[in-house]
Amino acid sequence: MATPLADPMRPRVAKVRATRQETRDTWTLELEVDGGAPVPFAAGQFHMLWPFGVGEAAISIAGDPGEPARVVHTVRAVGAVSRALAAARPGDALGLRGPFGRGWPVEAAINHDVLLVAGGIGLAPLRPFVLHLLSHRGHYGRAALLVGARTPGDLLYPGELDDWRARGLEVLVTVDAAAPSWPGAVGVVTRLLPRAEVDPARTVAAVCGPEVMMRVVAQELASRGVAPERTYLSMERNMRCAVAVCGHCQYGPTLLCRDGPVLTWERLRPLLAVREL
Repeated sequence: MATPLADPMRPRVAKVRATRQETRDTWTLELEVDGGAPVPFAAGQFHMLWPFGVGEAAISIAGDPGEPARVVHTVRAVGAVSRALAAARPGDALGLRGPFGRGWPVEAAINHDVLLVAGGIGLAPLRPFVLHLLSHRGHYGRAALLVGARTPGDLLYPGELDDWRARGLEVLVTVDAAAPSWPGAVGVVTRLLPRAEVDPARTVAAVCGPEVMMRVVAQELASRGVAPERTYLSMERNMRCAVAVCGHCQYGPTLLCRDGPVLTWERLRPLLAVREL
């Protein structure tokens, strides 16, 4: 796992190198730190990003772990901080702390089939796992990515989805609603599970999306024979310090900035059963 700075509370200055609008409310930012110095991270970790004068927020890393000098984040503009990040332009400076947290089980999944399930913006935190898997394809068994979005226009990385298919990843996509011209599936992402060509008995699953979607997917995977200790979910909570001091991200007995954000369904199942925890 990547190691944060010696002083994890001190931000580095990151310059925006490029931006790309993904959907009507989502942008991808490519950042550069210290003139292009590498910022190693593990797939599934997050940074604390600080648009100066606005505030700080935890944003999952969406880049390639094999290219640590390219710091990539995909941000959906839903609050003051994320709107400021989405409005950033090349040359702008941001504060950056991290990386923090425990990531996806890229080592535990070796020699297993891999099933990745993304809902909406949840594809961004899974993108590093996809890129790692494709770069080390011989280490894994069969692999499938299931993607759900509200509409075709809300799909992230549509061009990359085609590229990932061409590189041997099974990619299945569904949307909640679409015009009659949409050639793909319509419905919730769980409808894609029977089509994924993986063996549940030897599958490691990684799920990221809205909390209710993750709960339903995890339950369905368990009913199909994927062990709860081999199903991993990435949780979101209000992060402040990111070093397990402030307590804002406490989830039952868990501090998500330290113990997560990626945790097994075995561990999360009793917590997600508690309303408004």
